[in-house]
Amino acid sequence: MSKFRLYNLITGWTVFLIASITYLLTIEPTTSFWDCGEFIATAYKLEVGHPPGAPLFMILARFFSLFASDSSHVAKMVNSMSALASSFTILFLFWTITHLIKKIFNKNDLSLSQLIIILGSGIVGSLAYTFSDTFWFSAVEGEVYATSSLFTAVVFWAILKWENVADEKYANRWLILITYLMGLSIGVHLLNLLAIPAIVFVYYFRKYNISRNGIIKTALAAITILGFVQYGIIPGVIKFASWFELMFVNGFGLPYNSGVIFFSALIILLIVYGVWYSQKKELVLMNTIILVFTVILIGYSSFAMIVIRSKANPPMDENNPENIFSLLDYLNREQYGDRPLIKGQYYNSPVDIQEPYKKGNKTYTPINGRYEITNQKEAPNFDSRFTTFFPRMYSPEQDHIEAYKQWGNIKGRKIKYRDAGGEQKTITKPAFTENLLFFVKYQLGHMYFRYFMWNFAGRQNDIQGHGGILNGNWITGINFIDNALVGNQDQMPERMKNHKTRNVYYLLPLILGLIGLIFHQKKNVQQFWVIMLLFIFTGIAIVIYLNQYPYQPRERHYAYAGSFYAFTIWIGLGVFALFDYLQKKINPLFLSICITLICLILVPGIMATENRDDHDRSGRFTARDFASNYLNSCAPNAILFTNGDNDTFPLWYAQEVEGIRTDIRVVNLSLLNTDWYIDQSRRKAYDSEAVPFSLSQEKYRQGTRDVIYIVERIKEAIDLKKAIDFIASDDSKTKIRPQPGIELDYLPSKNLKIKIDPSVIIQNNVVSEQNRGEILSSMKWKLNRNYILKNDLMVFDLLSNNNWERPIYFAITVGRDNYLNLEEYFQLEGLACRVVPLKTKEIKGEIGRVATDIMYNNMMNKFKWGGINNPGVFLDENNLRMTMNYRSNFARLAHALLDIGKRDSALAVLDKCVELMPDELIPSNYFNIPLAEAYLRAGKDTKAKLMIEKLSEVCEENIKYYLSFNRKQLQLIEYDVGREISIMNELIRICDKYKLASISSDLKQKLNMIYMRYSEKMK
Repeated sequence: MSKFRLYNLITGWTVFLIASITYLLTIEPTTSFWDCGEFIATAYKLEVGHPPGAPLFMILARFFSLFASDSSHVAKMVNSMSALASSFTILFLFWTITHLIKKIFNKNDLSLSQLIIILGSGIVGSLAYTFSDTFWFSAVEGEVYATSSLFTAVVFWAILKWENVADEKYANRWLILITYLMGLSIGVHLLNLLAIPAIVFVYYFRKYNISRNGIIKTALAAITILGFVQYGIIPGVIKFASWFELMFVNGFGLPYNSGVIFFSALIILLIVYGVWYSQKKELVLMNTIILVFTVILIGYSSFAMIVIRSKANPPMDENNPENIFSLLDYLNREQYGDRPLIKGQYYNSPVDIQEPYKKGNKTYTPINGRYEITNQKEAPNFDSRFTTFFPRMYSPEQDHIEAYKQWGNIKGRKIKYRDAGGEQKTITKPAFTENLLFFVKYQLGHMYFRYFMWNFAGRQNDIQGHGGILNGNWITGINFIDNALVGNQDQMPERMKNHKTRNVYYLLPLILGLIGLIFHQKKNVQQFWVIMLLFIFTGIAIVIYLNQYPYQPRERHYAYAGSFYAFTIWIGLGVFALFDYLQKKINPLFLSICITLICLILVPGIMATENRDDHDRSGRFTARDFASNYLNSCAPNAILFTNGDNDTFPLWYAQEVEGIRTDIRVVNLSLLNTDWYIDQSRRKAYDSEAVPFSLSQEKYRQGTRDVIYIVERIKEAIDLKKAIDFIASDDSKTKIRPQPGIELDYLPSKNLKIKIDPSVIIQNNVVSEQNRGEILSSMKWKLNRNYILKNDLMVFDLLSNNNWERPIYFAITVGRDNYLNLEEYFQLEGLACRVVPLKTKEIKGEIGRVATDIMYNNMMNKFKWGGINNPGVFLDENNLRMTMNYRSNFARLAHALLDIGKRDSALAVLDKCVELMPDELIPSNYFNIPLAEAYLRAGKDTKAKLMIEKLSEVCEENIKYYLSFNRKQLQLIEYDVGREISIMNELIRICDKYKLASISSDLKQKLNMIYMRYSEKMK
């Protein structure tokens, strides 16, 4: 073994050990928010998660879960898998950097200084990635991105290994390994496929004489191969199989799956014959291509587990992909809709009058031994005058449109057209340059380069940014730069300056990486373009493909980890570039040691120091405990409606993995728009009985009753059960006909009611004994829109058939649009509102009533808090948002207790809230106002004054900071200034109401000064 190889191995594994210790010490000990809960739950019991699935990840995670001592440690083991996958990524990154630098020397005998600088460059580059914001974020949670990064690192390292032995007899085994790994990676995430262009160019540069035409042909070949794998193999093989299945079952009358079996056998026979024939004729290229295709299929075969497990009908079986047609929809992510990429509409494009809709994919459903077409999707066919090449601004959502106008600075061009009714209208079509401006400013600048700078320059905070100057921006730590980017840094409040998520690297990683990039381009242009292709395709190419609309539900930096991986290769090369430039002026041995140490301290050293506190999730159990609290807010055998990821996935984890409150049926309202999810809800799951829907499957099958329009032919309230029967009827008399030959289901009234039998309410303990006198004879409400969706229909179906036998709840985080105007019948019992036959008018935005006894018991005795009051536990933006719900709930409970004379209980609630969420850990905000008022009502003026003073101090500090901005910057944060002023006005109102004259006078004086300064600034 050569000296270099020995030290390269030892140093590489040392770097791996550093990364492993870092990640294993900072992993979250349980589930995290967003998709982690779902991934861990599906892995633990090998269930079916959201499309397009991650079966290999699930298999690997299930293996790691076997080492858990009990179910509460399953998530920790899966998170440990991500940590170790990330550590191995760092290992292969180190070996990649040292390989590239050694290739520059192009010799085996290295001097000691050369050996040190090669290893030092690898250490600095790999540790820079170890401690980078995005990669560290993914390394400590149970998500697919860490494992996906490992596949990218290994295949890129493998192609470099192939490059060393490309002329040897069995060199192609490396290519076979790479393609097998890529096939496997499909079962984790498709991101790894984006390394294909870089790999193709490594092959070209090694095997062919370089020419302009050769580069063009190679680029086309790389794109073709990438497209073939992503669109030809992944859905293509399944699509071919579906054709055979349809022919064998519907055409030949054979049993289900006969066509799939025949197709699979045919593929195997063709592969065997192809391998035999190519070997016999010594057709090396043909043999390699067949083997490459074969091992991709073998790796891809992990998706068989999705079908197998779906056949078993587990509780989590998203999209129910148990036949070839539903599997195809699953892989194509049909439930998420589509977005235009090459040519398409603008946000305000009208449909073509002559042909407003075009037919899409058919839905085949197994019925009575055949596959029947039960739905055919329709897509809008937009007027070609209002479409564009490379459409970037396509979403018709109103808030997205406003953002498009801001980012694209849209003036547009007015075009007249006639609508379907013949009326002439005018539409302002955005100019193509405005379309590109949005692409450059938002999609590239905001949704990629901002994240890039987070990792190599610095990060303002972890509050999601939407283009303002206060949150989510990149910074440097260099004041004159940051002042120009995000306003005056000198006047920033101390809590902002010292916030854990404010990380600054003084541009040092960026500068070192740019030095490496320039050096690489000059020293070895071929290798440079290979790394550049990896950088572009795992970064900018993803931006183009995702075509993201504004106001994403979360920051998306994790998607670009591969691009940041590529840049850290240049950080490593930057170390070597400094050595190469100075070695003739300074003693090489001394220089190699000094440069390595200096770069190690100034780049990964600073990054580790800055990022440690906000990437350490150890001791944080918030997501698991929040989920437990949602479930424990509900009475036994309840049905709980949720809507978003963070009020659903952690609950799935809590039930599926840790077995918490499995008597509760969690029903996600977004998924309730799909027939497969309704089917699953009608099955018993653990201790939860089936959801009592009355509609039969053919009544809600996809394409049937997806939208029910409301045509008010009856003004008075109609019984909900009769309304459901009317909608479900196939009688033509219950349809409307907007056009000849088209019949649509409709609801004949916006006013609905449910008759109440008080004896049933009392028997089922729906309301407390003291409220029995308020039970209504009927619940009446009016819908405030002109249509209902399938999920609304199913909620109404449940309400009409449940007969108050099972408690029905809405999570407090469900949006009001999903309440169906039932708010007057809500009863708050914790983190969920129960539907009860008691009417409560909304007061000051507070919906429903408070069940004081139930809520007090839940919040004071049952709820767990996940370490939110532990100074050593880092709470990110998601966790802090949840604390707002808690503060609001504590305040509301306290006021409700005071309303009924339970002062001591109210004080206990308020003190509990302050104890759990002290100002030092969770800064005062608007939700402290009702807490302070409750203290005043309870006669605890001192505590109230302290809370008011703290909140007013926060407001004053914020406003002082905002007023240090220039006029243009201040215009960008008018909303934020207005929010702080509103809080101060509300504090004044409370002080006046409870006769706190001195505080009120002081606040008024300060507010007047603020108004004066603000007016002067805005002149």
